[in-house]
Amino acid sequence: MKVSKQGRRDAKSLLAACRVNGVLDEAKVRQALTVVLQQKPRGYVGLLSYFQRLVRLDIAKRTAVVESAVALPPALQQSIQQNLLSKYGAGIQAAFSTNPALIGGVRIRVGSDVYDGSIQAKLNNLADQF
Repeated sequence: MKVSKQGRRDAKSLLAACRVNGVLDEAKVRQALTVVLQQKPRGYVGLLSYFQRLVRLDIAKRTAVVESAVALPPALQQSIQQNLLSKYGAGIQAAFSTNPALIGGVRIRVGSDVYDGSIQAKLNNLADQF
């Protein structure tokens, strides 16, 4: 669906209004949605679709997926969490999971950023060089 420039601007300002201390507040998002749905301004369907896209991107940017070949000890999980907080700021949530296909090491995904220190990635890079 094509969204007008005004609809994009309105969606961005709506998203900015839903932030508390730089972090998206779920209650404010719900409240903003109900207000838009009650008022039904011109082009509200496009506005809501673009707003949904912005919210999804913001959530992805604030969610870190940490994969490792084996379960990480709590001290290492805490260290990774602290490093993510210092790099991305408050409001980042880390989800730890195991992926035996990595063979060893850690892969961290935050939004579109990927930090891959796994042995599988190094083997793939080595295979690409041959």
